[in-house]
Amino acid sequence: MESPQDAAALPRDQRPWVHHYGAIPADLPPPAHSNLAALIHSSAERFAARRAFTSCMPNGMNGSLSYARVDEASDAFAVYLREELGLAPGSRVAVQLPNCLSYPVVAFGILKAGCVLVNTNPLYAVSEMIHQFRDSGAEALIIIDLFVDKLPEVLPHTAIRHVVVASLAQFFPPVVRQVVQAVLRYWNRVIPPCQVKATELGLALAEGRRLRQAQGIEVAGYWRDLVPESLAALQYTGGTTGIAKGAMLSHGNLLTNVTQIEAMAGSHISDGEECVLTALPLYHIFAFSVNLLAFFKHGAHNVLVPNPRPIQNLQRAIENYPVSWISGVNTLFNALLNEEWFSLYPPRKLRAAAAGGTALHAAVAERWEKVTGTPLVEGYGLTESSPVLSFNPLVGVRKPGSIGIPVPGTEVRLVDSRGKPVAPGEPGELTARGPQVMQGYWQQPEASAEALRDGWLYTGDIAAMDEDGYLRIVDRKKDLILVSGFNVYPNEVEDCIALLEAVQEVGVIGVPDPDTGEAVRAYIVPRDALDRDTVKAHCRQHLARYKVPKQIAFVDELPKSPVGKVLRKDLRAEYLKNHPETATAGSPAC
Repeated sequence: MESPQDAAALPRDQRPWVHHYGAIPADLPPPAHSNLAALIHSSAERFAARRAFTSCMPNGMNGSLSYARVDEASDAFAVYLREELGLAPGSRVAVQLPNCLSYPVVAFGILKAGCVLVNTNPLYAVSEMIHQFRDSGAEALIIIDLFVDKLPEVLPHTAIRHVVVASLAQFFPPVVRQVVQAVLRYWNRVIPPCQVKATELGLALAEGRRLRQAQGIEVAGYWRDLVPESLAALQYTGGTTGIAKGAMLSHGNLLTNVTQIEAMAGSHISDGEECVLTALPLYHIFAFSVNLLAFFKHGAHNVLVPNPRPIQNLQRAIENYPVSWISGVNTLFNALLNEEWFSLYPPRKLRAAAAGGTALHAAVAERWEKVTGTPLVEGYGLTESSPVLSFNPLVGVRKPGSIGIPVPGTEVRLVDSRGKPVAPGEPGELTARGPQVMQGYWQQPEASAEALRDGWLYTGDIAAMDEDGYLRIVDRKKDLILVSGFNVYPNEVEDCIALLEAVQEVGVIGVPDPDTGEAVRAYIVPRDALDRDTVKAHCRQHLARYKVPKQIAFVDELPKSPVGKVLRKDLRAEYLKNHPETATAGSPAC
């Protein structure tokens, strides 16, 4: 009998996961549009009068844009890029903005201009900015005014010739904007002076409008020749395993993934009726594809939170708007559940929540559904796959602890270190192929060849598949802990410890050990009083002895990425810095 992991070689209707699609077609029709600009314009015309985006500050101050205004402003920005700046089709344009009303305007404008979007984390240090801008060859940069003081050090080392500056309160009503900007500039003193030549976004849009009218420009002409294979974005990986690489995502990659997302979640999405809370940064591929593109296609009202930390920053957004969808990572959902205002008064219109980016702890999912009365479903994806590869169906069988089944049009197999399918139920590296998988890494043929082999994307994640085709992520290959030759997966230990009510957050790593090669070390942020003996006793009840943490550290907080992933690499680096004598004390057993 052929194993589920060999299922990619079977006809589509015989793959185990296909039987759980229900009304979802196993073969999706091609996207209705040949490029993202066409989709954006079409949706904007369809929902013209509806609110598209609201940016909500922690104190409740806000501004909004309708679908029609987003369409018009992004058209103006496209004209500015092409006519005023003279950028050619395919030119790379970097965007370094948090969640704010400027983001969709400039991102959509870049796509409409036929240029390539280079999403950039606003919190990047100078060296990270230089690397990404040089590697991408970006010629223009749109940056938030909070960080313009970095530019004198950055620009001389890049090809950037044009800088456009936006503000958090861009597009807010005039009086509200003046108040917000005054508080940021004079009270909080977080807006530094700009010491490089730059254009304010409002002036750039005004010039784009003037040029469009004076020259009678048909903006659709910029994108008419874009095809599914045309490059849309360079989406840089987090760089957690080395220097960040630019995943080349085409218009077709992203359009297909939007279609796959709506196929899996469409039962809970009604055109023109949804309100989605966007706390994850739009520059991250998860929020970019799910919150920005997929929900824009369906006319949703997108409530943007510029900074979700501290978690109280979400309170006004959740209380003031009829939120029906929330996307996030495990730490965000866990943090919300620890807030009294959320637990006592969860969103009344909430229909569903989607988790991704990192493993969703079973204890968090269970508490969420108990508190909100709505499903919290886990999906899985990577920057390199635009990003969604699998998702738990919202209708039909949902399996706790699972990342669901492959989305339509996606093939999955689990392989060993030689690339051979593993035995049924056994862990193996998750590989996938489908129309949402990237074209490769920008100007890195060797890295591309390593990640893409015979059409299959090697994810670096260890997974297991059950007899129904449902997948469960065991852990990252690089995070595997070897204790006396036995495999220990941090996710499993974290999930176990998270079951303790006194635990708020937990991160687990492997550290050098002279006796066992590596030892399990747990970092715990306690919610209530907790001691090491209690944790170890609990783990012994649920885990094999070699998986029980040998070391436990109680900390005030855990290092996290901008989207809320616990950064195990930072925990390891901190441990080795504080314990240099252990660096050569032992090596992982083979």
